[in-house]
Amino acid sequence: MRVDLGDLGFDEGGHLLLKRGLRSLPAGGEVEVAGSHPDLDLHLGTWCRAEGHRIRPATAPGPGRIWIVARGRADAARLEGAVPAGHADASRPEAVAESPPATWGLAARGALVEAGGPAFGFPLDRRIEVWSDDAARLYAQAVAAQWDPATAVPWDARFDLPDEVEDAVVQVMTYLVENETAALVVPSRFVAQMHPHFREVMQLLAIQAADEARHIEVFTRRALLRRAAPGLSTAGGQASLKTLVEEPEFPIASFLLSVLGEGTFLILLRFLAQHAPDPVTEAVTRLAAQDEARHVAFGLSHLRRHVAEDPAYRGRLSDAVRRRHDALRHTAGLNSLVFDALLVIAAGAWDTAALRRGNQRVMALLRDMDAGRRASLERLGFSLEEAAELSGLHTRNFM
Repeated sequence: MRVDLGDLGFDEGGHLLLKRGLRSLPAGGEVEVAGSHPDLDLHLGTWCRAEGHRIRPATAPGPGRIWIVARGRADAARLEGAVPAGHADASRPEAVAESPPATWGLAARGALVEAGGPAFGFPLDRRIEVWSDDAARLYAQAVAAQWDPATAVPWDARFDLPDEVEDAVVQVMTYLVENETAALVVPSRFVAQMHPHFREVMQLLAIQAADEARHIEVFTRRALLRRAAPGLSTAGGQASLKTLVEEPEFPIASFLLSVLGEGTFLILLRFLAQHAPDPVTEAVTRLAAQDEARHVAFGLSHLRRHVAEDPAYRGRLSDAVRRRHDALRHTAGLNSLVFDALLVIAAGAWDTAALRRGNQRVMALLRDMDAGRRASLERLGFSLEEAAELSGLHTRNFM
């Protein structure tokens, strides 16, 4: 093989032509290099020594001089010892490793990983703990469904609510903000622990955190639209959310947050959108519900796969519900201000018939939440009796 550089300097791109020539050769394979640049002798020799190639002159010094470059063993072994990090296309058989090595580190899935690289400490490095075959689809859906709070919500819409109704909306928005803050913290904490080999799940959790950040923004903005400060945050509500934030295992945290918590929360958001007393409240709760539906879908997809591979894990999930219930048994759960605010919003007026109707709607909401939790638990393989028991043990704070 011959590489003719002409008068091109080795530091002007000539090294690329030589690299290209060496690439197809085994260790020890030789290339003739010809060139007339005055500094080629110096640059070529320095580069070959740095890269581990052998070089010798084939002709005496002068214009059009020729050198012989033999590919070094270290350079050849660099690729020969590299291993593919799965396959870039997750739909390919065996594309996603069951337990990717720590030395794959930050490499793109499907890339060749050179031997000798550092080992990274990603605790979530088993596919069963994190993977969902729906992650890529849900991520693409999430990207396409992103909405801009500045334009998607009619902030300038004219409406006039009685003071008591406005106060009820503010209290509910305050409650929504603290719950969405917990829903941002949990995936953000785990995404940093996840092996990058599971990139679709990382991307989905990242955009899920972005969703929650947007929800916090719009709920806060609605709370402060007509009032100088938000409402009350209770000790019981904070205690309930603390158990979510501190859950150390990703599958259990996903179960408690995404399946039970956000599943219940999704029904609440749809209820608020249906009975919203003003167009801004309707818009922020409706748009947030669209996002939350994806979060619930991922949690169910991931956990259905997990329990299909390890049916005994259902016992861990049910134990987590009971453990959380026991930890919160002395707390008040949903604060009375939020409950009363929901009743006021659902009633829409202050006469006795309206209040009775509002109370009936809130009671129906609680039944819908219970039915939704039961349905999700049954999809995970729990019996009707188990689903009913676990749904009944879910925190009274909804999330």
